[in-house]
Amino acid sequence: MSSFVYYSIILVHILACIFLIGVVLLQQGKSQDLASAFGGGGTQTAFGPRGSANVLSRATTVLAGVFMVTSLALSILRPRPSTILDTVKTPAAAPTPAGSAAPAPAPALPAQSTAPATTPPSSR
Repeated sequence: MSSFVYYSIILVHILACIFLIGVVLLQQGKSQDLASAFGGGGTQTAFGPRGSANVLSRATTVLAGVFMVTSLALSILRPRPSTILDTVKTPAAAPTPAGSAAPAPAPALPAQSTAPATTPPSSR
């Protein structure tokens, strides 16, 4: 049952994202004189000169609210093992038997020469 709710929230979230992108792209910018000079005034014919700003701004507000609520719901309802780090088990350290513990070998020392030491010639 919880997977049905989770996937239905994902569907609503994706639809809200798509419609939010569309509504934002339909809105006119602050400098609408330049946009209308290049054919950007097409929304004024459908909604009237100021009607589009009210409808599109309210739709943006509602869709942004739906986006935030579904984002929070998805973070709360996510399945628990969701990352690879959650699914990988760490191997336990192999125990060493107590009786077979051998002492570590001593580090090798440099060999000392057995030749007699020579004395430097004395200066007269």
